[in-house]
Amino acid sequence: MKKITIVMLCLVFLLPFPGDILAKELSRQEQYTYEEYQRDIWKMKSKYKKKLEVHTIGYSEYGRKLYGIKVGTGKKSILISGTHHGREWITALMVMKMVENQVKEEDLYNRMGDYSIWFVPMLNPDGVTIQQGEVRKFPLFSRMAIKKMNEGSKDFAHWKSNGRGVDLNRQYPAGWEELEGESPKPSFKNYKGEKPLEAKEVQAIVSLTDKIKPTLAVAYHSSGQEIYWQYNNKENSERDRDIASKLAATTGYELGKPDPDAIGAGYTDWFITTYHLPAFTIEICPSVEETSPPLGTFADEWQRNRNVTEVLLQEAKQLENIHKRNLDYR
Repeated sequence: MKKITIVMLCLVFLLPFPGDILAKELSRQEQYTYEEYQRDIWKMKSKYKKKLEVHTIGYSEYGRKLYGIKVGTGKKSILISGTHHGREWITALMVMKMVENQVKEEDLYNRMGDYSIWFVPMLNPDGVTIQQGEVRKFPLFSRMAIKKMNEGSKDFAHWKSNGRGVDLNRQYPAGWEELEGESPKPSFKNYKGEKPLEAKEVQAIVSLTDKIKPTLAVAYHSSGQEIYWQYNNKENSERDRDIASKLAATTGYELGKPDPDAIGAGYTDWFITTYHLPAFTIEICPSVEETSPPLGTFADEWQRNRNVTEVLLQEAKQLENIHKRNLDYR
């Protein structure tokens, strides 16, 4: 009877992902590592072939490849990223699950039309590797520096930064100068760097964004089950709040309340101010302290987020129609 119970419990966790490359026995408290992530990318490429393209968009500070995965053939695009922060590696799994769902579901893939979706699931592989306790995978001369940035502790569970101690989501030229009260030197969290755009990982995603010029952007973070959409949106506030409300309805997450005193320097802050287009920070998983959410929460979070790409595609096409109408009135 005990063996039957154990098998049934495992099946419960596996049911949302039958036959998928990313299927996991989610009842176990595992980690999603950079190495697993790489293997999953190439398994997907082998299985789905022409439906997706795998690009190297740059390299981390310690030389780990940063991947961009393009799904679809359309010239217009949406960009979805994950894992700006090392301890938020569960967002890489979320974005990878989105990739697989987008290519596996024929109806969903075919409805993309003249749009492609670019996915950058793990922007901070160095930070992920450190947070998961694999400091031995770094050069010997760097290990002492990493430990020093971690305040001498051998427990790296709270690590947010990249391998050089820079917080990637405090690196963008949108309110960077105004950031105060942050760490004054390289650290496991909250150090904004000596200047914006100095981190190689940030340079990579900014370069990709400038190249593809997406209509919409989403950055996945954890945790809190909340959606942030507002940063100097100005005349576009109503437009962006409307899309954010639809994402909140789809996921069941709270809609973040605008803070008039908010200071930015995050990716979506930069995207909004640079392109005057909508961008959303989606915080998945129930709130946890300064660590990674347990992998056992993933099945429920995926059910909440599985329709996000469909909402984004609908809204991107709607934005395009509004733009066309505005041109017709001129």
